[in-house]
Amino acid sequence: MRIAVPREKQPGEARVALVPESVKKLVAAGVEVGLEAGAGVRAGFPDADYQTAGASVMGRDDLLTAADILACVNRPEPDDFARLKSGAVVIGFLKPLDEPAALEPIVARKLTAFAVELVPRTTRAQSMDALSSMATVAGYKAVLIAAARLPRMFPMLMTAAGTVPPAKVLVLGAGVAGLQAIATARRLGANVVATDVRPEVKEQIESVGAKYVGIELQESAAAGGGYARELSDEDRKRQAELLAAECANSDVVITTALIGGVFAPKLISADTVRRMKPGSVIVDLGADGGGNCELSKPGQTVEAGGVKIIAPLNLPSTVPYHASLLFSRNLTSFITAFTKDKQFHLDFTDDIQQGAVITYDGDVKHQRTREALQK
Repeated sequence: MRIAVPREKQPGEARVALVPESVKKLVAAGVEVGLEAGAGVRAGFPDADYQTAGASVMGRDDLLTAADILACVNRPEPDDFARLKSGAVVIGFLKPLDEPAALEPIVARKLTAFAVELVPRTTRAQSMDALSSMATVAGYKAVLIAAARLPRMFPMLMTAAGTVPPAKVLVLGAGVAGLQAIATARRLGANVVATDVRPEVKEQIESVGAKYVGIELQESAAAGGGYARELSDEDRKRQAELLAAECANSDVVITTALIGGVFAPKLISADTVRRMKPGSVIVDLGADGGGNCELSKPGQTVEAGGVKIIAPLNLPSTVPYHASLLFSRNLTSFITAFTKDKQFHLDFTDDIQQGAVITYDGDVKHQRTREALQK
């Protein structure tokens, strides 16, 4: 079995799907690994390190035609799929619900595709949870961005010129990214408040050093699997009032809310932004899903009334070394879990494979993707 690791082509992408640490582990298990020349350089992993770990370094065409498994960060281009042999396995962030039509070349080529963003969030699959790994990186980096753009310091300082009070940080959403943002802001010395529509995460918020604020919901907002669903109209109105008051009292607001891991609800209105103090900073981690702030422009930084609204895309790629390391470990756990006698075995009765598989033998097996393609 040969695993192929291509150089990522998406603009601004610096991550690589497998790092030398994982290559060494796979080679020791009897798996061949091929790497496109320069694939890991932008993440800090030179070709020589891969060769030392046992990988073969080659050109893209030779790499793809020989692949049994294509391990990638982002969905490759249609031309890449055309080079793969029928029945090959593709594993990576494939965006089946964001861009379902882009999967048609995979179907036509009869490739087996697993989307890592659909790996179920269960105890058994925890080591394969690439979404959580990337959310950890994004939550950490969001705070650093905010600290760099805020015209004041985060910690309380006792100086000869007097006391400098700590910055006030509000984190919206207590998933993996939110909890990491809280922990990072606390390490920098900020006074942190956080909220989530799932009141059951109150203990998690407090465990990483933030104060929990929230409304008492009329209907549960938990959707299972660590995700939240949309609020009722009444709960949404009450939450908006709470957020407006908390935003007005904050120096930094970091938003991390996604419905079902895909859609970003609008939590911060233009009116709320107008109530914030000049110099305040909003970092919108919901930008990939459209943004949590009404004024956010995905991929851009805008200013309204002296408030900077930063909506970064693909934030994990700005920390490519550790983002690649974590993603590589996730992929390696997935591959080795189903590899026996040096072969990757398909088993769609397995809950992990069943949850993550998108296409197989010319058929779209993921129901929501199939429905999206039929629209």
